[in-house]
Amino acid sequence: MFSLKDKVAVVTGASQGIGCDTALALSEAGATVAVAARNEGKLAVLVKDIVAKGGEAFAMRMDVSNAEQVKAGFKQVVEKFGRLDILVNNAAITRDGLAVRMKADDWDAVIRTNLTGAHLCIQQALPTMMKARAGRIINIASVVAQMGNAGQANYVAAKAGLIGLTKAIAMEIASRNITVNAVAPGFIETPMTDVLGDKVKDDLNRHGDCFAEYYGECRRARLYRDAHDRRARRQSER
Repeated sequence: MFSLKDKVAVVTGASQGIGCDTALALSEAGATVAVAARNEGKLAVLVKDIVAKGGEAFAMRMDVSNAEQVKAGFKQVVEKFGRLDILVNNAAITRDGLAVRMKADDWDAVIRTNLTGAHLCIQQALPTMMKARAGRIINIASVVAQMGNAGQANYVAAKAGLIGLTKAIAMEIASRNITVNAVAPGFIETPMTDVLGDKVKDDLNRHGDCFAEYYGECRRARLYRDAHDRRARRQSER
């Protein structure tokens, strides 16, 4: 495994699921991990687990939709460790329902946490990364951002927005040696997805397979087009 020795990472939504496993993986690679979430009890268990395995971790209660909590949390990390190398924006919630009946509060809550929360964390992480002229930002999106999913208009909109945010920030700070990428998982069994019905889970799995096939075809087409363009340029230069 690659080494992240002496690197400091922040993982949001780290109390369970993808965030928890990501924090463990980063620690196993040698990074010091600051884990953030609203559930202090679960964070304490995670930190204890990381420390027991010989790693270093720091828990901070943070609601990413709250700008003041985000600002205070990142300030703590920089003051404690003196650097910030990796940010994983994983915090997310669901408030599912058909769009025609979706309450404004449910729409706002998902957008605030899943999209605005990532933006707030990036804002706080960038000054330290820009000063160091190095950094890695990973946003956890979803396959539904590309495929759509009935009954999740708020979640799909937030995750699609997260992909757009990823592209925009990547262009803004590429010259500072800071990369920004989005990962779009298919269906993964986590406490957040446990509440979904079997039909929804099957649909998500099917959509994930279709998207993988679609992406593969697009990539092959792009490679073919690039090869064709290179041949055309070589011929024109003769």
